[in-house]
Amino acid sequence: MFRLISRSQLVLFFIDLVTLGLLTLYWYNYFNLSSEYKIETIILTIVVCMVSLYMKENYKLREHNITNKNSYLLFEGIVIGFIPTIITGLIFGDYLQFLKFILVDIFSIYIFLRLYRVCMHYYLFKYKKNKRVLIVGLNDRAKDIAEEIINRFALKMEIAGIVNTSNFDKKFEETTMKVFGINSVINKPEEDYSEDIIIDSKIPVIDLDKNLEDIIKENNVDIVIFTKKTWLMGCLPNNVHDYYMPDFYELITGKFYVDLANCMDFRCEFSTKNTLFYDFQKRIFDIVSALIILIATLPITAYIAIRVKLTDGASPFFTQTRVGYNGRTFECYKLRTMYVNDFVPKNKEDVKYAESVSTDDRIMPFCRFVRKARFDEIPQMVNVLKNEMSVVGPRAEWDEEAKIFDREVPMYRLRNLVKAGWTGWSHINMNPVFTTDEEKERLAYDIYYIKHRNIPMDLMILVKAIFLALSKRHK
Repeated sequence: MFRLISRSQLVLFFIDLVTLGLLTLYWYNYFNLSSEYKIETIILTIVVCMVSLYMKENYKLREHNITNKNSYLLFEGIVIGFIPTIITGLIFGDYLQFLKFILVDIFSIYIFLRLYRVCMHYYLFKYKKNKRVLIVGLNDRAKDIAEEIINRFALKMEIAGIVNTSNFDKKFEETTMKVFGINSVINKPEEDYSEDIIIDSKIPVIDLDKNLEDIIKENNVDIVIFTKKTWLMGCLPNNVHDYYMPDFYELITGKFYVDLANCMDFRCEFSTKNTLFYDFQKRIFDIVSALIILIATLPITAYIAIRVKLTDGASPFFTQTRVGYNGRTFECYKLRTMYVNDFVPKNKEDVKYAESVSTDDRIMPFCRFVRKARFDEIPQMVNVLKNEMSVVGPRAEWDEEAKIFDREVPMYRLRNLVKAGWTGWSHINMNPVFTTDEEKERLAYDIYYIKHRNIPMDLMILVKAIFLALSKRHK
C-alpha cells in the first residue's frame, strides 16, 4: 500500500492542479475564445502540464528552495506542457487571440506557482515542526537509515534515539527455548553488533529495558522504524506510524536496500509472484513503443549513419555482446559514435571502466550530442522486437564489464531476473556508471524497479527518459 512520507508533496500537487484549471478557464473566457473547444483545451492543458511538471521533478521529495535551477525547471515544465494546447489552438482557433491567451496564461501560472513554492519553502523550513523518529535496533541498518534521514533535510525529521534491542532479543530467545524445550532457536533473529556500530554521537542510544510504548511517549516519537521484523511492530500507539527499515529506505530514496537478508526476502518473493499478465502487457508495450521510436527517429538515424560513414569509411552500425535475461548474452545493435578501436575495460583498482562523453577522445566530435541524446542506442529497438531486450529495464551491460561487476558487486546477478532495457529507473535517477561503487548504487535502483515494476511505471520512465534525452540532461 502506498504511504506518503510528506503531505506537502500531495498539497503541492493539488495546488498546481487547481491553479492550472482555474487560471486557464479564466483567461480562456477573458479573451473570448471559442466555447466549442473550451473544455477540451482546459483538460488537455491540465493533464499535459501536470505530467510535464512531474517529469521535471517538481514533486520530488527535496528542499523546495528558490534556486535558479528549480525556477527554470518549473518554467520549462509549464512551457512544455502547453505545447499540445498551442498546436491544437493554432489549428482550430483565432491565431492572434489564442497567442495572447497562451502567453498570459503561461506567465500567470508560472508566477502563481512560483510564489506558492516560495511560501511553502518559508513555511517548511521556518515553522513546520520536525517529526521525531525512533529507530529500533542498533546495527548496520540503523546506521544507514540514520545517515539518510540526517542528510535529507527536506524530510523534516529528527532522530529521537536508537533503541538497542540486544538484551531484549537474548531474553526472547531464552524464553522461546524454555517454552518449547529446545536447545537452539532455528530461525534466530539477526544479531545486533552494537559495539561495532558508529553512529552520530548526538543521537542517544536507548536500552530496551522497559516497555517500548513508554520510550515512545517519553521521547514524543511520531515515527518508529524497525530494523528487523518483530512482533513489537504491532504494539504501538495509534498515532505513531511504524515502518520496516528496508521499506522506509525505499520510500525516501527510490532505491532497494541491498543486504543479504533483504535480498533473500526479495528473491523468495520474486520466485513466488505470478507475472504472466504483466509479462503479456509488457510485451505489447515493448512492441508498440519500439515501432513508434524506430519510425519517428528514422530520418535522424539515417542522417547520423551517413555522417559516420563519411567520417572514416567504416560501417556506421556495430554489435556488442551484452548480458541480459538470466545472464544470457546477445548481440546488441548500436550506431557507432567512436572511431574504430579495440578498447577493453581494465580491472584495476581506482581505474574507471569507461570514460565521460565530454572527455573521451575516441568519440567523433559531432557524435557527442548523439550520445548525450541517446540516438546511438535507437537501433536497440531491433533487439526489443527480437525479444532480447525490453524498452524499460536494467541496463544491458557489456559482457566484459559485467564480468568485473559480477566479481566485485554483491548480489549483482539479481538485476538479470528480468530482460535488460533500453532505458530504466537507474537511467533517469543517476549519472552514468564508471566505477564499482557507482554500480552498487545502480544495482539498488535496478532491484527497486524489478520489485515494483508495472506498466504505468514503465510508461513514466520511458516518457521521462525521452524528456531528459531531448533536453540533453539524460542521466
